[in-house]
Formats: sequence, C-alpha cells, structure tokens
Amino acid sequence: MQTVIQVVASGRGSLREKIMTDPQLRQFDLIPTEHQRPGRPHGWAKIHSEIAHGAINLEWHARSSTLICRVVTKLGNKPNSIIGDFIDYLLARHQSRILAIHIMRR
Repeated sequence: MQTVIQVVASGRGSLREKIMTDPQLRQFDLIPTEHQRPGRPHGWAKIHSEIAHGAINLEWHARSSTLICRVVTKLGNKPNSIIGDFIDYLLARHQSRILAIHIMRR
C-alpha cells in the first residue's frame, strides 16, 4: 500500500533539506537514510522509522513550496504508525512553515 502526504509550506528554503539536517529527527523515531545519492534526481530523500514498518520518500518542489511524501509499507503492514510519527515531527518542529497537510491513499 502507498500513501501520499502533501505538505504545503511557506517561507524560504527546502523543507526537505531542513528535515534531513534536523538533529532532533531521531527523537521522533525517524532516521534519515538516503539523501541525494549520485545518479538520482535532485530534491529527494528517504527516511525510515526505528519502530514502525515502512519508509517515507521525500521530494521537494520549490516552485510550489510543496513537500511530496510517499509512504511505502510492505507485507501488509499498515502505514498509520510511521505516518503518525512523521506528522507529529512536522507539527512539533516545522509548524510555523506549514500551511496545509493532505493525506491521500493510493
């Protein structure tokens, strides 16, 4: 199953970059695992949860100031735990920049 989270942000700079360089990300049981690997498109990153199953692929769209987050789980695991940890992190650390959060199932 895949879930897409759109985060519409305000302010300057990449929200993806701020998330990936935030030292407090691990306090929310989230681990940055991949970040701009050579050969991959710019503006993407991946985080995993220490506790919940699954991963979140982050992609920043600068023109629209939108962070697209694809939550991927395998083997019938439900995405609610990793999504909850990620939304908790976003609201705790970046609430002033967030204008809207949309969660869509695919």
